[in-house]
Amino acid sequence: MNTNDFPLSRGARAARAALLALAAASVLPACAPVLVGSAMVGGALASVDRRTAGTQVEDQAIELKGAARVRELAGEQAHVNVTSYNRIVLLTGEVPDAAARGAVEQAIGRIEGVRSVVNELAVMGKTTLTARSNDAVLSARVKAGFIDAKDLQVNTIKVTTERGVVHLMGRVTEREATRAVAVARSVPGVQKVVRVFEILTDAQLAELLNSSGQQPRK
Repeated sequence: MNTNDFPLSRGARAARAALLALAAASVLPACAPVLVGSAMVGGALASVDRRTAGTQVEDQAIELKGAARVRELAGEQAHVNVTSYNRIVLLTGEVPDAAARGAVEQAIGRIEGVRSVVNELAVMGKTTLTARSNDAVLSARVKAGFIDAKDLQVNTIKVTTERGVVHLMGRVTEREATRAVAVARSVPGVQKVVRVFEILTDAQLAELLNSSGQQPRK
C-alpha cells in the first residue's frame, strides 16, 4: 500500500500502523477470531467506545462462541466471520450451500445475549488467503480514512470486509452513518458498502456521551 495515499498527522499515522498490524493478524489461521475493537486497540483508539464495558465483554464472548459453533457445524468447508457489536451479530464469508447458511444463522441466533443476526454469508467456495489479506488491507484503509476525517471517531465504527464488500457496524447518528459510508466508498478497491448501524438521534447520542464523559465530533 502506498503510504502517501492518506496525508495523516503523526498521531493518525501511528494509529493507522496499529490498524495495519491488526489487518495482518487477521490473515492468520482462518478459525482464529480477531477482535478489532477497544479490547485490542490501545491508546487513544481504546478510549472511545459507545458500548458499555459489560457489552464489550459480551460481544467478545459472542464472537468466540460463534466461531466455535461454526467450526462444529461446517468445519473446513466454510469460511465464516462472526462479528458482534452491541450484541447484534454480522455473519460474513462463504458456506457450501443454502442449508449450511441457514444452520449457521440459527446456531448463532441461539447464543445467549444475541439480539439479532444479520446474515451476509454467500453460498460459494471459500476465498483464498490472498483475497482475505486484500480484504484486511481494505479494512485498515477504511479505518485510516475514518482517522483522517475530523468529524468521525474511528473506534465507534467496526469495519468488516469480505470480497471487497465493506460492512460498517456501530451506534451512530444518521449524519455519522452517511459520512462513514462516503469515506469507505472513497477507498480504492472497495466494491460496495453495507450499513449495519444502529442509528441514534442527536439527543440519544448527547445523552450517551454525557453519561460517559465524552465529547461529540462536530
